[in-house]
Amino acid sequence: MEMKRGADLSGADLSGADLTYNSPTRANLLSANLRGGDLTDGLYRANLSGANLSGANLTLNGLIRANLTGANLRGANCTGAGLTDADLSGANLTDADLTAANLTDANLSGAFLTGANLSGAFLTGANLSGADLTGANLGHAFLVDANLRSADLTRANLRSADLTRANLRSADLTSAILGEAKLTGADLTGANLRGAFLWNANLVGANLVGADLTSAILGEANLTNANLTNANLTGATMPDGSIHK
Repeated sequence: MEMKRGADLSGADLSGADLTYNSPTRANLLSANLRGGDLTDGLYRANLSGANLSGANLTLNGLIRANLTGANLRGANCTGAGLTDADLSGANLTDADLTAANLTDANLSGAFLTGANLSGAFLTGANLSGADLTGANLGHAFLVDANLRSADLTRANLRSADLTRANLRSADLTSAILGEAKLTGADLTGANLRGAFLWNANLVGANLVGADLTSAILGEANLTNANLTNANLTGATMPDGSIHK
């Protein structure tokens, strides 16, 4: 199916449509139904606000600066997708595959990413404030300068992720896996890290003021110049292997 530049397809039913390698630049797909469609490589700066893209194939798709506010991308395949500067605020990305996707400076505030696969994804400078990342896979993801304030990262996998200078104020990281993660200069003020796994994590210069680290595993972690004022370390395994009382 061919779509012209700037095409107006708002509210259209394109479920299951094959738009492979079609590039409808600046197309208006407001609230369109693209459920299960094949949209490989296209849709630059498209308006997909409120669109249904559940189960769609967006592999390598160039959705740079696309408007996906409130869109339904549940279970969508976005492997390697280019979503730089895209607006995904309030979008539903539950169980979506975003492996190695480029989400640099993307807006994912309030987005639902429960169980999503973001392994190796580029999220530098991305806004994930208030996002639900429960059980999400962020292993080896790049989250330098990302905003994760008040995000829910319960049981999330952040192993070897780069969170340098990330804003994690008041974030919920209960039982999160942060082994070998880079948290240099990260702001974890008031964060919930109960039972979190931080083995060999780099927390040099991190701000952990008022953080809850009850029963957290900090074995071999680097806490040089970290601020632990008023942090709760009850039952935490410290870098030297001792249990904090």
